[in-house]
Amino acid sequence: QVQVVESGGGLVQAGGSLRLHCAASGSIFNIRDMGWHRQAPGKQRELVARITAGGDIKYADSVKGRFTISRHNAENTVSLEMNRLKSEDKGVYYCNARVGEGIWSAARNYWGQGTQVTVSS
Repeated sequence: QVQVVESGGGLVQAGGSLRLHCAASGSIFNIRDMGWHRQAPGKQRELVARITAGGDIKYADSVKGRFTISRHNAENTVSLEMNRLKSEDKGVYYCNARVGEGIWSAARNYWGQGTQVTVSS
């Protein structure tokens, strides 16, 4: 029983910055990965950034050098710092967490409900 909640979305001008935050709570034994996906209208959801428990990070090519993902608070939270935002960065951003709920349990992937990011020109 795990919940994932995002916050920090909003309206920002192109070239500006925005910081997203995600918190996982509930029956958490450990969190393997945490990350962010986004979905624009008419497009499939795509990976933006992911960070493992060991600190390995993967970014989408389109955001490399502009976005930074980090984990906090015993790795139950994750933030996404977005800089030099472009119009193509707009969409609903979803937090995801791969959570182990017990030592013998398979990890499950949990998703937040999303937070809207709008980039104006």
